[in-house]
This record gives sequence, structure tokens and C-alpha cells, in this order.
Amino acid sequence: MTAQHRKLVLEQARVFEAATEHVFGLFTVPTELAKWWGPHGFATPEIQVDLRVGGSLRFTMQPPEGAAFHLSGEFLEIRPPSELRFTFRWDEPVADDRETVAAVSLEPLGGRTSVTLVQGDFATEERLELHRRGWADSFERLDAVLRSRRD
Repeated sequence: MTAQHRKLVLEQARVFEAATEHVFGLFTVPTELAKWWGPHGFATPEIQVDLRVGGSLRFTMQPPEGAAFHLSGEFLEIRPPSELRFTFRWDEPVADDRETVAAVSLEPLGGRTSVTLVQGDFATEERLELHRRGWADSFERLDAVLRSRRD
């Protein structure tokens, strides 16, 4: 693997103050996903999840300004409550988009959960950075959902 190739893979990790089973549900139940998915200011008014290997996922994302757009994919691996792996593609792609694979690993930490995301390979640094910011915002929103349930 070349250094350039490695550079176009996104890796993020975060620890959440919730049990692994609960966090896994937030990643797989459409009504829960809608509460935190997407960058700050975005809504996700429609989410379809067929949670089985070979099953599909499709999200309608609505930015604060502008037209809605869609992402879709297929589940490649599901190991409740510790792992999800799925394809990720924009239904209205730009020239630099390509289908990627996202792997989400959840590890219990005594009532907390460590979540690690690996996604790639991206075609350009710009697309990698777009996803880096999107996932970082989404994880902040997920953390806010979990905090609101503790209060």
C-alpha cells in the first residue's frame, strides 16, 4: 500500500457514554439515526434501512439551504452489537465521488462505547475532507443525543 493510498482512507474514533447495545441501536434504527445523522444544521427526513447482509440503506439528507440529496448503500457485514460494514455512495454524485466502504466497530468500555470508523478509498483529498467533517459533526450530534438522555 502506498502512502498516497493510505492518505485517502478516513479513520475516526470516539468514546460515547452509553452501553454498546444502545449505541448500536442508534446506528441501525431509522428513527434514531434521524436524530443525529449528518453535519450540523442538516436534517435527515427519510431513512430506509434493511438491516441484513445484502440489505440496502438509503438516506435523504437536507442541508439548511439547498435541495435534498441522497446516499445509499448495501450492508456487507452486520455483527450486533459490535460491527457494521456497508457501501456508501451518493445517488447524485459529483465527478470526484466514488463508492466507498464504511466500517463501524463498537467496543464496550465498562458502560461506555468506543466507536471506530474507517471509510475509503476516496478519489480526492477534498472528498476525504468532506466526509471527515461530516462524520465529526455526526458524532458530535450523536454525543448530544446520548447526553440529552442522561440528563
